[in-house]
Amino acid sequence: MTDRLSHRLTRQLTRLTTSIPRRDRGMTTAEYAVGIMAACTFALVLLGVVKSDAVRSALAGIVQSALGIAG
Repeated sequence: MTDRLSHRLTRQLTRLTTSIPRRDRGMTTAEYAVGIMAACTFALVLLGVVKSDAVRSALAGIVQSALGIAG
């Protein structure tokens, strides 16, 4: 019974994967690549903003205020 079920599932999986047109098989990889590039670009922009003097001094003021350190 288990061998029959296994064979049937394998046959159905093979039929599903081969029914995808050849030109569309790599689409998900390309979409992941574009998403990763967008995330890296966003991270670089965010890093640039956080490293700016205005944001750095504002964050230091918030931390000092939260810790009760006189500035």
